[in-house]
Amino acid sequence: MTTPSGPGQDPAPGTPGTLGSLRAERRRLLDLGYRMLGSVQDAEDVVQETYARWYALSEEEQRAIEVPLAWLTRVASRICLDHLASARVRRERYTGEWLPEPVRHGATWISTGHEGGDDPADRITLDESVGMGMLVVLDSITPAERVAFVLHDIFGMPFTEIAETVGRTPAACRQLASSARRRLAHRRPGGSTAQGHRQVVSAFREACETGDLDALVALLDPDVESRNDGGGKVRAALRPVVGRDKVARFVLGLMRREPEMELVEDDVNGTPGMSVRIAGTTFAVLALDVHDGLITDLWMVTNPDKLHAWTDHETP
Repeated sequence: MTTPSGPGQDPAPGTPGTLGSLRAERRRLLDLGYRMLGSVQDAEDVVQETYARWYALSEEEQRAIEVPLAWLTRVASRICLDHLASARVRRERYTGEWLPEPVRHGATWISTGHEGGDDPADRITLDESVGMGMLVVLDSITPAERVAFVLHDIFGMPFTEIAETVGRTPAACRQLASSARRRLAHRRPGGSTAQGHRQVVSAFREACETGDLDALVALLDPDVESRNDGGGKVRAALRPVVGRDKVARFVLGLMRREPEMELVEDDVNGTPGMSVRIAGTTFAVLALDVHDGLITDLWMVTNPDKLHAWTDHETP
């Protein structure tokens, strides 16, 4: 994998342009935080904390840092590692299934105290490393494996630097990334072209809108799994629904309960998906994985706290 947002050329340490250069690398840090944590708000909090630690340094300490971006990346990664460890405890109290927060093409993060929400530095870089399926699998590995894999395979950081972040030897970090890579290779979703994926999404939408059970079943893998994240804020399935017949009937049941429901083909984490609306307001976002023309995974996010990329831009 390639780095989604490579480092710029920092001025020499202590020169007047250094702080501006650090702000210009904000997008890279947001990209890092989101891939580490799968949450827009958590990624934003990590970046805010990282900059706060930079500002807390004396001018002399700042001048002594040879590569400010590398320093910021290490600090942000350590904060992410701590957050991942505590997140496992919080997830035990989470109501139902937890899914990563979906992002939309062109959506921006609005920073506390940061003017200019349309600044490209506030937009996440969308590539294969931010796909919903990838983030779901990343959430299943250990925090140390995730940090080592993201830093090395996605952001191109050498293991000697990763070792400083996770507090292990470079050899141990290499093993962590290798272990994560093996698990990802075994479980990583995906496997269709963009055009093929879009065609399946369109057929899925049509089958749902027409209530055609047979057509819907024909689009689903025999072992398809549907997961719904309502976060205890809205009604949602608390456990995965597994199997093409059960998933098809579950989806059509939702359509029948909400006759005003509108399915809109939309970009979800850089991949064709759907937003689900009632009276013009998005109340769910749907991401799908497709293998050989069949849907293998269906992720529905209905927790309103995770839909700001859609709802913040809608007019009542």
